Amino acid sequence: MDPQRMILLVEDDDDDAELALRAFQEAKVQNPLVRVRDGVEALDYLFARGEYSARDARDLPVFVLLDLNIPKISGLKVLQAIREDERTRRLPVIILTSSGEERDRLGAYDHFANSYVIKPLDYDQFISASEQMSVYWTRLNSPAPMI
Repeated sequence: MDPQRMILLVEDDDDDAELALRAFQEAKVQNPLVRVRDGVEALDYLFARGEYSARDARDLPVFVLLDLNIPKISGLKVLQAIREDERTRRLPVIILTSSGEERDRLGAYDHFANSYVIKPLDYDQFISASEQMSVYWTRLNSPAPMI
C-alpha cells in the first residue's frame, strides 16, 4: 500500500482528533492523517467540491475513520452518500465512535460500513487499536481495484 495515500479522519471533537493523531504517530503509521470536522466537509473532501475543488477526486484515502455524531450531516448520512457514489462505493469506511448503541451499529452495517470500532477510553488501548487498524487496512487488506 502506498504510504503517501492519506487516511481521512472525520471528527468534530478537537480532543478526540488530537488523540487520534498522536495515537497514529505513536503507532508509527506512515500514511498522513487528514482531518475534516463535519459531514459536509467530509463529502466535499471526498468528491473534490467547495474548498476542496482543486483536489483530485481520484486521490482517495486508504480508508475513512468516520465518527457518527458529527455536525451538519450525520456520519450515517455521510456513509450512505459514500456508498451511493460509484467512485467511492468500495472505499473502506471504519466507524470510530463512542456509541455502543445497537441501533447505531445496525445503521452503520446496514449502510455497509467495513468495521465498527468503539473509541477506547484508555490512551494505551487507543494506540493499540489505532495500530491494529492501520496494519490491517494499510498492509494486510487487499483493496478493491480503483475505477
